[in-house]
Amino acid sequence: MPAKAMTKSQLAAHFATKFGLSKKTAGDVVAEFATVALAQTKKTGQFTIPGIGKLVKAHRKARKGRNPATGAEIKIPARTVVKFRVAKACKDAIVPPKK
Repeated sequence: MPAKAMTKSQLAAHFATKFGLSKKTAGDVVAEFATVALAQTKKTGQFTIPGIGKLVKAHRKARKGRNPATGAEIKIPARTVVKFRVAKACKDAIVPPKK
């Protein structure tokens, strides 16, 4: 069974002990990082987290689809979505490539 994911407060506690900060200050740093990432992605269309990956704002074109219950053809409207592209270094560190 996999371990549970780290929560925001656990991440803040880790930074607090690692860098000698108070838990409140570390929590503010984590919250501000998220705020900057969201604002920059919205403003410029992308935000790079060095060594981890990149948040990218992308546009999906309108297309035709099918209602799985009835089989009727439906029109799916265009929309803007956010994608996350994992950096190659991060991917290779987590799942080493086959040799």
